[in-house]
Amino acid sequence: MWGLPAGAAPQTGDADWTVSDDGTYVIDVRAQLAWPRCVEGMRWTGTTCTGQPLLLDRAEAAALATARWKAEGMEWRLPRAAELQRLFNKAATPPGLDRKLFPAAPDLWHWTSTVNAGPLRSSNPYNYNTIRQDRNGDGAAQMAQLNGWAVSLTTGEARGDVARGSKLPVRLVRAHTPGTARR
Repeated sequence: MWGLPAGAAPQTGDADWTVSDDGTYVIDVRAQLAWPRCVEGMRWTGTTCTGQPLLLDRAEAAALATARWKAEGMEWRLPRAAELQRLFNKAATPPGLDRKLFPAAPDLWHWTSTVNAGPLRSSNPYNYNTIRQDRNGDGAAQMAQLNGWAVSLTTGEARGDVARGSKLPVRLVRAHTPGTARR
């Protein structure tokens, strides 16, 4: 069963967040998401996260989520940028990731599943630059193939111009169903 141990208070003043009975997950009650307290590569000891975070490129991060889903039978995935930004606590002093909920978290950018959607572009047949872009390929679409979205849990900033080959930590997420015992 998810929730806090009997008689325990949430570790933060925010009722949107709670810790699983075994302490390994933080539950976003409002969004119904379960977050491991440690990034991939690190392990929960019961009081903190130990080990070294895995630093993966964007393709490796997506493959890791798929492999974990298959191994555990739960839909682990890379979070969307807005979901990962929700972990950033603006009210904390100093603002940032809540270290009580996510101890020993690396102060680095983290991969997300967000893709560059970009605005729909209307073509002007009388604009030579538009014709040239269409013939040579849309620069935004080309950049989306080379870049991905990441979030800094130090500043809460999200960026879509992070090279997909960059090695970043990964914090996976999955849906949480209240009242359901899950590992």
